[in-house]
Amino acid sequence: MKKGNKKQKDAYHTIKELCIFDELSIYNPVLCGTIPIGIDLDNSDLDIVMDVKDLKLFEKRLDDLYGNKPGFTMKRIIIRNREVIKANFLSNNFEVELFGQDQSTYCQNAYLHMVIEYELLKDNPSLKGKVIELKKQGYKTEPAFCELFGITGDPYESLVQYGLKQGIISLDC
Repeated sequence: MKKGNKKQKDAYHTIKELCIFDELSIYNPVLCGTIPIGIDLDNSDLDIVMDVKDLKLFEKRLDDLYGNKPGFTMKRIIIRNREVIKANFLSNNFEVELFGQDQSTYCQNAYLHMVIEYELLKDNPSLKGKVIELKKQGYKTEPAFCELFGITGDPYESLVQYGLKQGIISLDC
């Protein structure tokens, strides 16, 4: 990111300025999503996933650190049968999403999807433009990949299953 394209460099500087990886290091933060792999759109956000054991303490920490940021919102919701915390705010023309759940960051769907998508693009570089075009048409990233690879079912689960079958990822979670 530090040496990537302009948007990746801007993202890197925003994350450094916010001290996210320093302030929240105990949660093993990982930047996921489309910006690190270069398939972002102008409005793509910075998705940072974290492994959080104590959601209440995490909520307080996020509120203390970022509660004063423009557009700050935080909610506790259930996603795929797991309680999660999502905090969003704006910084340097980026929407930042901090996502915490009680699961290793390397086993969370956002991370797994990014790894699978990166490997698929590495093996098929000509697909990058097609993914971006589908995203411009309103597709989310995972459904766009599923469309291009003929993967059926729930795109979020099916992409993980595809990655497992192709040997791109393994689940040791």
